[in-house]
Amino acid sequence: MMIVSRDGRVFAGQRLDSPGPAWQMPQGGIDAGEGPREAALRELQEETGITADKVDILARTRDWVCYDLPPHLVPKLWNGRYRGQKQLWFLMRFLGTDADIDIETRHQEFSRWTWLRPEELLDRIVPFKVDTYRRVIEEFRELVG
Repeated sequence: MMIVSRDGRVFAGQRLDSPGPAWQMPQGGIDAGEGPREAALRELQEETGITADKVDILARTRDWVCYDLPPHLVPKLWNGRYRGQKQLWFLMRFLGTDADIDIETRHQEFSRWTWLRPEELLDRIVPFKVDTYRRVIEEFRELVG
């Protein structure tokens, strides 16, 4: 999910399970019986504490966006069951205040968070996600404002 503030900055969280400064936007899987929109709103709350009434969904990527893990990470992540991810991205305008964000959730994924310009985020993410993030940012650029 690409969560944007009123001034066009993007929510980014520093991954709790990464030894380096790996930042990313919230993301997550679709549970059985759940649609992509419902999954996005559930994952948003699980990872950031942001509830559905604090966002306005502006857009969704036209197609699924895919990336592959570097070969050396495949056995280390997801128990080696997957070699990458296929994602559907949503652009959401954040309607709340910073006080509405609480990353210390039951499913905590981030050690800290910040608002960044989209281009700044590209400099802080793991290299294998750069092309994916660039594609998503470009697709949503006109709506970010």
